[in-house]
Amino acid sequence: MKKSISGPGTTDKAEVFESRRDLVTEFVTTNPDYFCDQFDRIGSKAGFIWTFNVFGALLGPVWFGMRGLWNWAMPFAILETLGLIQIFRGLWGNLAAEAQARIESVQGTLDFRRQQLETAIENNADNIEVFERAIQSLEVGIGEIRQEIVEIETGAVYVAGTGFCLLLITKIIEGLIANQVLERRFSDWLSDRTILSGVTPVRMGASALFFLVVVAACVVHYSFPGLVALLAEFPTDPEIRTSAISGVKEFFAFIILKGEWFFDFITLGIRSILDALEVVFVDTPWIVIASFIVLLTWLSAGPRAAIWSAAFLAYMGILGFWEKAMTTLALLGTAALISIALGIPLGMLCARRPRLYSVIRPIMDFMQTMPAFVFMIPVIAFFGTGKPAAIVTTMIFGGTPVVRLTVLGLRGVPESIREAAISYGASKWYLLRKVDLPLAAPSILAGVNQTIMLSLAMVVVASLIGAKGLGEDVLEALQYASVGQGILAGFSILFCAMILDRIVQGKRKGQ
Repeated sequence: MKKSISGPGTTDKAEVFESRRDLVTEFVTTNPDYFCDQFDRIGSKAGFIWTFNVFGALLGPVWFGMRGLWNWAMPFAILETLGLIQIFRGLWGNLAAEAQARIESVQGTLDFRRQQLETAIENNADNIEVFERAIQSLEVGIGEIRQEIVEIETGAVYVAGTGFCLLLITKIIEGLIANQVLERRFSDWLSDRTILSGVTPVRMGASALFFLVVVAACVVHYSFPGLVALLAEFPTDPEIRTSAISGVKEFFAFIILKGEWFFDFITLGIRSILDALEVVFVDTPWIVIASFIVLLTWLSAGPRAAIWSAAFLAYMGILGFWEKAMTTLALLGTAALISIALGIPLGMLCARRPRLYSVIRPIMDFMQTMPAFVFMIPVIAFFGTGKPAAIVTTMIFGGTPVVRLTVLGLRGVPESIREAAISYGASKWYLLRKVDLPLAAPSILAGVNQTIMLSLAMVVVASLIGAKGLGEDVLEALQYASVGQGILAGFSILFCAMILDRIVQGKRKGQ
């Protein structure tokens, strides 16, 4: 008679099995036996394990949504919706709606031409044949459209078949990967219990409602065009837009009236820096500026970069772009200097004050994401057209990287180094000068470089509001389709960017 063998090892395995089963039950809440078996199969081998979840395939996006797998639910919802749209369009939809609308339009023109022909016949006019040919042409066009409608209606079965195939393939994929993605989520849930688990009535209802609304709206809109006007156009009232426009105009008028002294003060400061730089770059003899730039490039990036810098400057001088290039550098220098002078201290302040940075960051996001042509409108309203307005526009577009990268660099300074310096009695000022800034210098220099490059990228846009320089040549080339002028001026802008990049980043890149 055989005896059953039991021992501590058997008990431990049973306890582990029960513990894992309890965890799976807590995670899935429904059908734990099935999922425990499937999870064990998937976890037993590396790679893809062939499993098929019938409910995952049948419910599709609803199943993934109620399990909290929305990153899978949304693409599957799109695919299933496309399939259902094709099925409904092919079986019950009006595929020829657009062609029928064209027939109605042509028919209206045909009726009008027939009236003209009758009038011409009554008056014995000379253009009777012209009207007859026009009517004949329109009748032929209607016949061709009707033939097109017949072909479209004949191909409806293929449209429905395509949708059915797409829906079937999507269902198969959903069933194949359902257990896989749920097991992966279960593994993540074991280490992070904040991850959604189980199936709740709220999540199930939200998932089902989302999918039904998407499918119903898309199927009705594409299968029966024009049946529900609400699906074609957003419900609105033109008076709302008119009132909003009037409100914005009144707001800007109030700001301009009350803040005129403030904008005049900013314009005066910008103009002072710009005039000084124009004296340096434009009025100074070209040989002095060229020598200074080449020498600065040599000291920053080495002799090879200096030779290339001299070649780029020669290119601009020989082709007659020297004065405009120097004007561009003066505009760019003014915008970059102000941006850097404001950006680095602001970044230093935000790096140690997270609450301040949480307020500043959305403003910088707005400055970077808003199209340049949009924020040029208030700039023109406040500063008019001309160089100061162009500089302000350039600062808005290119001033944020230096702030972001200064914050990033200072926050990246190891706390162990800072604590060591503090333990040796370093003051806040000494800590900033000797520890934080030297270690954050590469990131800050990258921010300076990005600010300069983005400012240079605004050269052409700034020329739209009165900025002179190379951007003006490119703008004229666009207006008159002058390919040669545009390409040559564009290369001059490129060479200015390359020279500035080597000067700012040369030493760091060469190390």
